[in-house]
Amino acid sequence: MLRTQLKSKIHLARITDANVDYEGSISIPEDLMQAVDLWPGEKVLVASRDTGARVETYVFPAPAGSAAVLMNGAAARLVHKGDRVTIMAFGMSEKPIRAKRVLLNERNEVVRSESGVGRATLPPEPLTLL
Repeated sequence: MLRTQLKSKIHLARITDANVDYEGSISIPEDLMQAVDLWPGEKVLVASRDTGARVETYVFPAPAGSAAVLMNGAAARLVHKGDRVTIMAFGMSEKPIRAKRVLLNERNEVVRSESGVGRATLPPEPLTLL
């Protein structure tokens, strides 16, 4: 059975601009995309820590090293300039996926990188609630 699992995560990126007039997408620097194995056009889920909004969109590359993370199109009404967001992509596999993750500081610089982090075995048995 194929299971949908986290494969890529950029945690606590700061939105540097939001443009409702752009046709859509989230712009992410190419070096961050490479760090977590995101492709141009790949579907992502963006969760805003500040507003609670969760938005699906696709990735558009920004110049490497630019630290520019831009929310574009209609999603810019829900995710604003200055928001801290988590950007996630998922994959389907019959085996556990070892997610690639980065944690960013307020300047969108990588402070921690975890390549291949995740469960390599089945999850533990569920807790029994009394």
